[in-house]
Amino acid sequence: MMAGGRQTRAVPHRPLLQYEYPLNERIRALLRLEDLFERFEIFSLRDDAHDHHVALLTLFEILEVTARGDLRSDLLQEFERQRQTISSFRGNPSVSVDALEATLGRIEEAVGGLTRLSGRTGQNLRDNEWLMSIRSRTGIAGGACEFDLPSYYAWQNRSAEARREDIIRWAAPLQPLQVALTVVLGLLRRSGTWVRVSSQQASYQQPLGGRIYQMVQVRLDPNVGAIPEISANRYLLWIRFTSQTGDQRPRAFEGDVDFELALCNL
Repeated sequence: MMAGGRQTRAVPHRPLLQYEYPLNERIRALLRLEDLFERFEIFSLRDDAHDHHVALLTLFEILEVTARGDLRSDLLQEFERQRQTISSFRGNPSVSVDALEATLGRIEEAVGGLTRLSGRTGQNLRDNEWLMSIRSRTGIAGGACEFDLPSYYAWQNRSAEARREDIIRWAAPLQPLQVALTVVLGLLRRSGTWVRVSSQQASYQQPLGGRIYQMVQVRLDPNVGAIPEISANRYLLWIRFTSQTGDQRPRAFEGDVDFELALCNL
């Protein structure tokens, strides 16, 4: 209430904007896959043929990311390490038994799904000559027009339900991988402790003392207009803040920035 009795309207609070920066290639791949799976789910659930086209292109991107390295083997090794670590807390009175068993249950479910996978990840898609013909044409700008791929055009004109059934069936063998990366990234995100810090002249540095982390998280008020650009090695974390003007080109942010920081490691 202001002087004179006039009421003021509270300004709606905007949630903090969170940025995540991977510190090794495995976490980088998992974060990319997480983003792709989220996009795939959004567009596959819609009805328009153009949305299903985007869902299919996203499926091809998932196939591309999973072709780099052996993610399944890496995830299984990580789960085994986490299982041993978490099991060692059994009997610790400061640890919730229900939370511990729930976490182990999620790990066991993810391991079971990965173990049941046979062959190369996404091999069912690579063995589908029709899908691979679409994939090769979509690498060309405008290459999926009806005169390029008449069979694909016919498929796009099927009912939304029929198209969605096909898309979900093609993606089904990748679901265990999605479940596994969700569990791993969930554990990783919960491993960090948030602290409130401030930059000096839009730059923040923190020595890491040789300790290895897997991901950096930054949260800040979007109203500030600062955008973090993060780089790190085992000795130093460096965050430089930029801003965007009308042409969206990044420029050095002017002033200090208060933000929240978490260093994550499984």
